[in-house]
Amino acid sequence: MALSTKEKPDLRKKVHEVPHKPGVYLMRDRFNRVIYVGKARDLRKRVSSYFLPSKLAVADIKTRAMLDAVWDLETHTVRSEAESILLEGKLIKEYRPRYNLSFRDDKRFLLVKIDMSEEWPRFRLARFKKDDGARYFGPYAHSGALRQTLNFMRKKFGVLTFGRGSPTERELKSATYQVPTRLSQITAEQYRKRVAQACEFLEGHSQEMIATLEEEMRKAAAKMDFEKAAELRNMTEDLRSTTKPMRRFTRGSLPSAIDSIADVRALADALHLPRPPAVMECFDISNISTTHVVASMVCFRDGVPDKDCYRRYRVRTVEGQDDFASMAEVVRRRYSRVLLEAREMNSEAAEFSQEETVEGLRKLERQTPNAHRPTPNVQVGEEDRTPLVRLPDLIIVDGGKGQLSAACRELQRLGLHDLPIIGLAKEHEEIYRPGRALPLQLPVDSGALRLLQRIRDEAHRFANAYHQLLMKKRIGESILDDCPGVSQNRKNSLLRRFGSVNRLRKASVEEIGATEGIGPKLAQEVHRFLQRH
Repeated sequence: MALSTKEKPDLRKKVHEVPHKPGVYLMRDRFNRVIYVGKARDLRKRVSSYFLPSKLAVADIKTRAMLDAVWDLETHTVRSEAESILLEGKLIKEYRPRYNLSFRDDKRFLLVKIDMSEEWPRFRLARFKKDDGARYFGPYAHSGALRQTLNFMRKKFGVLTFGRGSPTERELKSATYQVPTRLSQITAEQYRKRVAQACEFLEGHSQEMIATLEEEMRKAAAKMDFEKAAELRNMTEDLRSTTKPMRRFTRGSLPSAIDSIADVRALADALHLPRPPAVMECFDISNISTTHVVASMVCFRDGVPDKDCYRRYRVRTVEGQDDFASMAEVVRRRYSRVLLEAREMNSEAAEFSQEETVEGLRKLERQTPNAHRPTPNVQVGEEDRTPLVRLPDLIIVDGGKGQLSAACRELQRLGLHDLPIIGLAKEHEEIYRPGRALPLQLPVDSGALRLLQRIRDEAHRFANAYHQLLMKKRIGESILDDCPGVSQNRKNSLLRRFGSVNRLRKASVEEIGATEGIGPKLAQEVHRFLQRH
């Protein structure tokens, strides 16, 4: 209460201490909550503009409301404007300020990925860094400059960019790859030397090359060839932007608003749970199209993602787009699997009655404390393949009353009706609970709500990623539809034998011809078609 009567400070004095450097600024309210995050090439100019009378007179309603709520501000300097963009995105995703709209979706900055285990490694774009043995560069704030840089690398070093697998016939002979020599004239080992040079270039060893381009630009300008000079100037700026050493902002290197343990406790208080939910599982349905309806289950342990326990599903029994039925199927599959594996691991569990299921499994958890951890080196696929005894302390379904009711019915049938479960409706961030007619709405700045938003957004991201994977696979398989002489039955035979179009593309004519229903002549046609497409 004392804080509410405190006099609002005059921030114009503090503005004079802000340096003329690039960076980000955070605005806080009287409860010290971050309500806005911004970036600037010149922090002093940008921040001071908020407090100029001439600017205030023409400010929109949102800006005026924000400035009325601001009681303090802080700044963090960086080395370049590009770094300020990266840091701004990190902070907005972490703080989720009420006056920021951008950077709150699933979008990530671009990375450059190269997998050296491939025979002919390619430089590709990626959004997420995975633990897959590949090498990653970035992140990069300017996607346009990055794409131009990759085009430059392709021509200068003669390396492959984008695409997949070994070079196609076109890539081996294309004029794009004649600098310094055609790929068809070198070995894979010689190509790897080019890749090593390109990697050094991306790491920042590019000053000599940029200096050469600048010299060419000056010569073009001296010859009055201003169009070429402008093109070289733009290329130089793109290369500088991409290859300039960039800091990677992690949670330890920036101010953090997240206290995971505190948020878990706050959620327990808000939902009146008997104990803090150490293990939470959240379900999301992705039905962007009726071709593939998929779902995800993500797990948070002590308020942070436990990716080893993530699961993904293809919905099998539901026709069309029916979120309620899809949610019921996925919840039923998930927890019937948990019960089955629990009984397989401990014969005593089979003696639990329906009323004692939850308590019996809790007892089993205490007897086998490590049973809920995944087995090392087990690849997670569509189905739960790892023994899992641990029941979650809280289940979250993405959706409102309908999704929650569908999930509750399945838990009831499994004898798990005592498990805490809620539904989180995205439009107004309303929390629905079984047996409660009215939803619960938490303050937008509460740690409990931010925790629910983080796990819900992660489930949404994971489901969409799986959906996109299946769509790409389907698009790849549809290439065979355009191959002359390949009927639906022959297409199915080829895919059953090789598993995917990518593997089929790498197969020899003899291997393709060994497939049932595919003769030598058609095998040659399929091989030729896939090398061209």
